[in-house]
Amino acid sequence: MSSTDFSSAGHRGGRCFNGAAGPCGGHWSGANIAAMVLGFIIFPPLGIAVLVWTLFGNPIQELPGWLRDKWVTLARGGGRQRNDTGDNVVFNEYQQTQYDRIQEIREEIRRRTDAFRRFRFDAKRRQDQQEFDAFMASKPDRDRAGS
Repeated sequence: MSSTDFSSAGHRGGRCFNGAAGPCGGHWSGANIAAMVLGFIIFPPLGIAVLVWTLFGNPIQELPGWLRDKWVTLARGGGRQRNDTGDNVVFNEYQQTQYDRIQEIREEIRRRTDAFRRFRFDAKRRQDQQEFDAFMASKPDRDRAGS
C-alpha cells in the first residue's frame, strides 16, 4: 500500500473529496462518529461541537478532559487575571491577599447566617413552648380527665 493509496472513507484515489492531496481532515473513528450522531440526536449544538472537535483531528476520548480543563480555568476567573498583570509578583501577591480577604468575609457571612437561623429556630421553639404551656395551664382538669 503506497502513501498515496488511501482506502478509508472520504478518499478517492489519494485525495479528499475537496480535492486536497493527503489524508482528509479530522479524526474519523467509530467513537467520534457515534458521539457525533448521538450529539445530534440529543442536542444538535452538541453534535456540531463534536463535529468541529472531530474536524480538528482530535479523538472524542480527549473531549471530556479538555472541557474539564477549560471549566477549571473559567472557574478560577478565566485565566485572565494573571495575564492582565504580567509578571508583577508584588501585584499578584496583593491580588491574592485581596481574594483571600474576600473569601474570609464570605465565610464570616455564612457563619453569621447559620447562627441567625439557629437563633430564629430557638426563638420560635421558645415561643411555641410558651404558647403550649399557656394552653396547658388554662385547660380545666375535667377536660383532661374526660379524655
